[in-house]
Amino acid sequence: MSLNQEVDALRRVPLFQPIEPRRLKLLAFTSERLQFNPGQDIVVQGEPGDAVYIILAGQADVLIDNAGQMIPVARLEDNAVIGEIAILTGVARTATVRAVGDLTALRIGKETFFKLITDIPDIGMEIMKELARRLERTTAELQKAKAAA
Repeated sequence: MSLNQEVDALRRVPLFQPIEPRRLKLLAFTSERLQFNPGQDIVVQGEPGDAVYIILAGQADVLIDNAGQMIPVARLEDNAVIGEIAILTGVARTATVRAVGDLTALRIGKETFFKLITDIPDIGMEIMKELARRLERTTAELQKAKAAA
């Protein structure tokens, strides 16, 4: 994938839409493109957060370790952001994210991510909106599980 293809991929990520093209190009240039094989972990629950990952191509499962059993709670696809909670809160990773098939992702280091949030406040707003949507989905799932019990 060329630098221009990475910039185009970043442009499709809602979180990065407020960023002007020259900054997206710099972000793509300073990020690390990684390939993951099927079943390979992108992040592991309990580990410290040192980076955010953007899925460029592929799918990944979000898994929660419950007494040694990995429980799938979500499936992520192209343009999904992985790992921002651990970066923003300073807590350990809250879930394991595992590639379903071949997966290509960009790794954005913690310092670069914080600089983006500082320089472009709209990104912070987009992160808050996404976290609120996740909380809403989780609450709905918990209510369904409670009703089924």
